[in-house]
Amino acid sequence: MIKITQWIVVCLVLCVSVGIAFSQGLSPPSNVTAVDTPNDDGSSVTIKWDAAPEDSGISGYQILRRIAGGGLEEIGEMLPAGTTTYVDATIEKGNVYAYIVRAVTETEATVDSNETAPTTGTDEWFHTGRIPLFVAMLLFGAAIVWNIYDARSGKEIFVRRIPGLEAVDEAIGRATEMGRSILYVLGLGGVSGPATIASMTILGQVARRTADYETPLRVPCRDPIVMSVVREMVKASYLDEGRPDAYNEENIFYLTSGQFAYAAGVDGMMIREKPAAVFLQGTFYAESLILAETGNSIGAIQIAGTDSEHQLPFLITACDYTLIGEELYAASTYLSREPMLLGSLKGQDWGKVLIFASLVLGVLLELSGVNWITTLLQRVG
Repeated sequence: MIKITQWIVVCLVLCVSVGIAFSQGLSPPSNVTAVDTPNDDGSSVTIKWDAAPEDSGISGYQILRRIAGGGLEEIGEMLPAGTTTYVDATIEKGNVYAYIVRAVTETEATVDSNETAPTTGTDEWFHTGRIPLFVAMLLFGAAIVWNIYDARSGKEIFVRRIPGLEAVDEAIGRATEMGRSILYVLGLGGVSGPATIASMTILGQVARRTADYETPLRVPCRDPIVMSVVREMVKASYLDEGRPDAYNEENIFYLTSGQFAYAAGVDGMMIREKPAAVFLQGTFYAESLILAETGNSIGAIQIAGTDSEHQLPFLITACDYTLIGEELYAASTYLSREPMLLGSLKGQDWGKVLIFASLVLGVLLELSGVNWITTLLQRVG
């Protein structure tokens, strides 16, 4: 009698669950598709299905995945009702997958969709969402090529005044008149650092002038590789000016790799030799103020330059001239007036103006309720 009663209860529960499911209109998710995610490296598959009606009683979805030749497995967490897309980013390239979307009600009744056609992830050769960025890069490249052509044809290319670079000749001339040396400090950066590379390029132009004036040029280095590169650059500059005999390799030397030991060594040179001009160009850290204050105390003309925003206030305060950020990178162009470099610099300026104008226009349109520029930038990003 007890067993019969238990069976009756089980049957009633099943009947009630099925009745609730049908009364709620529970139906399997429709139009379920699984496709390779576009514009990716083949590491994901996108599953899509139609949204269920609001009164369907569905409280969430569970995604089931089958690897070719294997069984079904649940992936990810339960998706909330109203979800129509799921990206499976846990696939392995080369494997074939099929998917089922399981609808779940609040009473945990479930119904499964049909299994999707097998699919796999594939690499994309071109990201179609980046077409606007590609067009922008083409325009940017065209602007640079156009300006290089203008510069090579003899057209005057305007470059705004940079006082720190205009003072280079003044500093070298002052050192020559006083019969003192010039001290050039490349900072603490390695040979691969952008600021160090820019500094070495500036040094090459400074060396050309010191070769003409026969002014001693001293370059203490903290990196042996930087020292080797600098020696070759300065030697080439002296050779180009027809003064290879004026080049002294011993003036470019390795000091030490320690940060404050290097600063102490350079400060000692300043105090003993009292150079008439000090160039602080490159990457600097906490030692920047120590170097700049020592140079200021001996009365030297100091021209500094760095892309480290944390050290700029100290250099601006203690030095006569300071190249800020991109001015350091533009210095070689300004000093050499090489047509290719001038054209490239001008083309980059055009690109910056275009970006700034786009930002201003985007802000104005956003304030007016038009957001197509914002949407475009988000899609490109």
